[in-house]
Amino acid sequence: MKIVSWNVNGLRACFGKGFAGFFESADADIFCVQETKLQRGDFDFEPLGYFAFWNDAEKKGYAGTAVFSKKEPIASAYGIGLHAHDHEGRVITLEFESFYLVNVYVPNAGEELKRLSYRMEWDKAFRGYLTTLDEKKSVIVCGDFNVAHKEIDLKNPAANRHTAGFTDEERAGFTDLLDAGFTDSFRYLYPDRRDAYTYWSYRFGARARNAGWRIDYACISDRLKPQLRGFTIHSDILGSDHCPVSIDIFEE
Repeated sequence: MKIVSWNVNGLRACFGKGFAGFFESADADIFCVQETKLQRGDFDFEPLGYFAFWNDAEKKGYAGTAVFSKKEPIASAYGIGLHAHDHEGRVITLEFESFYLVNVYVPNAGEELKRLSYRMEWDKAFRGYLTTLDEKKSVIVCGDFNVAHKEIDLKNPAANRHTAGFTDEERAGFTDLLDAGFTDSFRYLYPDRRDAYTYWSYRFGARARNAGWRIDYACISDRLKPQLRGFTIHSDILGSDHCPVSIDIFEE
């Protein structure tokens, strides 16, 4: 089973930069999209052979997620069931026979860390949501987690120590998620790989210099590790300030 995840930084804009071509060539069983930045009535994308699920932010042109699945799920859910966290279209959950697929766009701590306290509340609530699912069946959670976990996961760790996405608090929040029974599938397969990034600022020619961050993940329930077959960072795919990532996992 192949699952692709991509923060497109605006689906309408990305569509004009090759999204449809990559979608078709990827031929994913499940394709997760973050930061759609649209309302369903504003844009028509219903790919043939896929069931489509959308979760739009109440605020127009902001956040939002979508999932496209070849297989129809048993059930779908939107948000994490907490009113304080379910206004920005950040989570879609699809239930299949043997696992839950969760697509997530985690909040950014923001300029001058203005949303850091909210981000910490989110992390705790989202972790609780995932562990509750994990008690029922295995979980695969894909998306933009907006954190580089270790120094190896960004180009300039010293300069970004107190920057959104690399604060001690956000990194600890990701550690807490892993300690709760989840595995960072890329780092599990490639524990020492450097210069492997999924996001590059549009400024200062960052992508050309590969001065990036690895903030897009596929985390799996620990018990799924024997079924993990591969993880790919598609750094050659343009169209967004993030590139797609994909996980290959054996489905029992």
